Amino acid sequence: MAQSAEREKVLARLWRTEPKRSELDRPGTRVLPWAYIEDSGAMLYWLAGPGQSPDEWTVLFDEGRGPESEHHATRCASLLLAVLTGESESSYFPDLPADSHQFDSNDEILGEEG
Repeated sequence: MAQSAEREKVLARLWRTEPKRSELDRPGTRVLPWAYIEDSGAMLYWLAGPGQSPDEWTVLFDEGRGPESEHHATRCASLLLAVLTGESESSYFPDLPADSHQFDSNDEILGEEG
């Protein structure tokens, strides 16, 4: 929740000087952060439209330290699978697919107790 509030402020400042993606033009549409790429500033967001259930949310990738972003008209799990198997058309994951994969929880980094 803290990341969501922080990102909302950061993006509001950014969109005062940079154009928003057209997917964000619909009133009530918001972005919810769910992943980041360590040391890059890049974030992955759910793109949540008004009246949509979470099953309908798509993915917005924002490079974080520049104006580039990508909208993926797919759900989170589908994008992750495509990235991990090399089937994604994104240019933002050049080191993937890898020979092996590992999930590391961010509980310690985010100060959450398990």
